[in-house]
Amino acid sequence: MAEITAALVKELREKTGAGMMDCKKALGETSGDLEAATDWLRKKGLAAAAKKSGRVAAEGLIAVASVPAKAAMVEVNAETDFVARNEHFQHFVATVAKVALHVGEDIAAIGAAAFPDSGRTVAEELTHLVATIGENMSLRRARVLAVPQGVVASYVHAALRPGLGKIGVLVALEGNSEGQALETLGRQVGMHIAATRPEAIDIDGVDPAALLREKAILAEQARASGKPEAIIEKMVEGRIRKYYEEVVLLEQVWVHDGESRVRAVLAKSGARLAGFARFQLGEGIARQGGDFAAEVAAAAGLAATE
Repeated sequence: MAEITAALVKELREKTGAGMMDCKKALGETSGDLEAATDWLRKKGLAAAAKKSGRVAAEGLIAVASVPAKAAMVEVNAETDFVARNEHFQHFVATVAKVALHVGEDIAAIGAAAFPDSGRTVAEELTHLVATIGENMSLRRARVLAVPQGVVASYVHAALRPGLGKIGVLVALEGNSEGQALETLGRQVGMHIAATRPEAIDIDGVDPAALLREKAILAEQARASGKPEAIIEKMVEGRIRKYYEEVVLLEQVWVHDGESRVRAVLAKSGARLAGFARFQLGEGIARQGGDFAAEVAAAAGLAATE
């Protein structure tokens, strides 16, 4: 059995939003397995859906860059939001997106690429920026999408300046429509994705393991109602359809009119959605909270660990 540390309780609390003592009990019931503990909390109605990423903690910026039929998106993290307003940092992140556009989404390759007009690599320029600004920073991830015929549109939510913000979306559309029409549709789809956070394009793209977990959770919740197994099976089927409407892009209701399905909007345009990517700044990264681990240890009777 894994040791139930303060850090583990803290991580589960940040992931689920459940109370500290509930998180401690869930970890105890599941031998310290974080994923199993998340499911345990959900079955008891003590946690939000697992697809929610919890409190976003890291700071920095998302940047996008594009050329015809291709676009790149990167995330660069820093310690404080203050850095995101620094012009040198903004220039660095925007330039890294342009570098990724040409060298691809591999972080090592981006880091080894030349940083324009500096005589340094991207990695060396980042080190120089850390020394200049005085905050730790990191190039976290990158994504590049391209299509043989069509557009890769981009959308940045609440942009600080063009192409720079805290939520970024790339949308790859294939089609023979006039370029500007496809670009406009792609941006609308990007706005939709920014708002709804889909996990897959279509039902076939849903992670099988995630689907099995969801079915198990829904079945457990349905059994709590005391209904017969035959009824429970139908209840789960209905809830899985609802689950698809939440996590599958083509099954979602189009946010721009509140009634059409995304698949119908795309079918009407004659375009095919070839892929998408959504970055939200800091998702999945826990904030380095001052004394939170000690607070958890004090409340739960645990030994704080790093």
